[in-house]
Amino acid sequence: MARRCEICGKGTVAGHSVPRKGQPKKQGGAGQHIGVKSKRVFRPNIIKVKALVGTQKRTINVCTRCLRGGKVVKV
Repeated sequence: MARRCEICGKGTVAGHSVPRKGQPKKQGGAGQHIGVKSKRVFRPNIIKVKALVGTQKRTINVCTRCLRGGKVVKV
């Protein structure tokens, strides 16, 4: 299944997982130290939904934000 919303175009985005060690200075510590960053992927919440596209019934991949926002008319 393609990880892209057919309504808004939201897809996967790459980023970093940043481990932070130590207590922050504002909480009385010596300050936080950043460890080794590792790659990670942010994936959207995509769901297959039967919806009306024009006058036809189609199965489309839609993110839950578009479903909740009322941008999709379900069959």
